[in-house]
Amino acid sequence: MKKIISILVLLCTALLTVHAERVIVGAERVIVGAEQTKQYLPLLKNKRVALLSNHTGIIIQTKSEKAYPQPLPRRRGEIKGDTIHTLDLLLQHGVNVTAIFSPEHGFRGTAREGELVASSVDEKTGIPILSLYDGKSKRPSKEAMQTFDVLITDIQDVGLRFYTYYVTMYRLMDVCAQEGKQFMVFDRPNPNGYYVDGPILDMKHKSGVGALPIPVVHGMTLGELALMINGERWLSDSLQVELTVIPCKNYTHQTLYRLPVAPSPNLRNMLAIYLYPSVCLFEATPVSLGRGTDKPFLCYGHPNFNAPRTEASTYGPAITFTPNQSTQKGRTCDGVDLSGMTEEEARKVGFSLKYLLDAYNHLHMDNYFFRSFFELLVGQDYVRKMIIQGKSEEEIRARWQEDVAKFKEQRRPYLLYEE
Repeated sequence: MKKIISILVLLCTALLTVHAERVIVGAERVIVGAEQTKQYLPLLKNKRVALLSNHTGIIIQTKSEKAYPQPLPRRRGEIKGDTIHTLDLLLQHGVNVTAIFSPEHGFRGTAREGELVASSVDEKTGIPILSLYDGKSKRPSKEAMQTFDVLITDIQDVGLRFYTYYVTMYRLMDVCAQEGKQFMVFDRPNPNGYYVDGPILDMKHKSGVGALPIPVVHGMTLGELALMINGERWLSDSLQVELTVIPCKNYTHQTLYRLPVAPSPNLRNMLAIYLYPSVCLFEATPVSLGRGTDKPFLCYGHPNFNAPRTEASTYGPAITFTPNQSTQKGRTCDGVDLSGMTEEEARKVGFSLKYLLDAYNHLHMDNYFFRSFFELLVGQDYVRKMIIQGKSEEEIRARWQEDVAKFKEQRRPYLLYEE
């Protein structure tokens, strides 16, 4: 059954100053969708509401987004200043919230990557928390779908195809379309929203870390992505969900937006968030990217990293570390320290294969360097093949440039913010 797309777009022109690398720092504070109660409370009157959110679904009253120090606060309670969670805000306004859906890392955002999270009850409100990451089903049950009329998504994404929050939103959109439920997105900025890059996912590699035919870095907010999912009819049976997006104000895709809280346990500062598109590919190799150390996603290494400890590579100084999570757990690794990069340097690099190629060339493992799910992350078969053939990063990147250009045109009708 086809649904009419309802798009609530309320954009405000911000006073902007241009950063040297075309990233823009807004002169006015970015106002996220959840703050704009006058726009959505009338739409929720007499409705039963479910909320997809976690610890990132917060509103902070500050004068400047630049006020947040590094490292990013890990939890709401660590943030200085007045904050309120979207759940509490809705309840304060008398909204009938009947269920909370939680994604990977749980509603409190403390579970590790891939860790199963059981359903529970929110201690503060008594509202059921229905985990979509409990190892049983990644979709709500029929019973859960009968408890609400409108499902709201308010969660901080980081704009990457293999970051799982958007996959959870996509699956909920799909089931809401099938069950005739309304869907609403309280939009938030994308910290990697200033560029588009990387291979488009070949849908034969569709998985929980890649659900849509989009690049590694898609450059869209969740609100824009939801509009594209609907408009391109990517839901099951080409259905469309009744969709409302509450956009941000004072935001463009070149706004240098600093997250108020770490979006997941190992993305602890903005440098890690900017490096994440590139170094996350190590998840499908024997190389550790520092999980369980004080530098997750800020280093990479292996017990057999064949380089002098004093000069590991051209990309950063040598480091020795012992991860206690994930790859090479408990083993001493030699590798490369990226933590000395500036945020500006990392933004200029963007999505790059150079760290992956550096490790591949140091380890001399040929095809044994790649685990079976490498294609699930990178999205295409040709990347592994070209690396083994000894192709340069420039040669590999050339393979996806035309696809990226086509994608940018394809997504253009769904953009809510100036590029």
